[in-house]
Amino acid sequence: MISFNYETEFQLQNEPALSQWISNAIINEGFNEGEINYIFCDDAYLLDLNIQFLEHDTLTDIISFDYSLGKQVNGDVYISVERVRENADDYEVSFENEMSRVLIHGILHYCGYKDKTEADGALMREKENYYISQLD
Repeated sequence: MISFNYETEFQLQNEPALSQWISNAIINEGFNEGEINYIFCDDAYLLDLNIQFLEHDTLTDIISFDYSLGKQVNGDVYISVERVRENADDYEVSFENEMSRVLIHGILHYCGYKDKTEADGALMREKENYYISQLD
């Protein structure tokens, strides 16, 4: 089950379609959907989590806590709407495109994809682009 929760004024449009899109990606990657919670927040909220749980005193667009069990994907995905908005401007893409990228990025981590090395990052970006193309 995928749920969308809001700690900010922002509200996703088209939650049912996005939920189905995320579910399809999970299945396509050979996993089963468990309980996935998206929490949309602001920079300050996410910075507090970053300091408290990861000991990083930096702004970020996403923090995901992976509770997956075997092939069942479970987790909490925190997204800073402010950071996504700024990144969209920086990368000169639409806010919707950047939000889609962040939504699927967390799921891809749960499916075993990494992004710390250049090669892993390239594969992650390729997968993100593939799934974003499925939204059109």
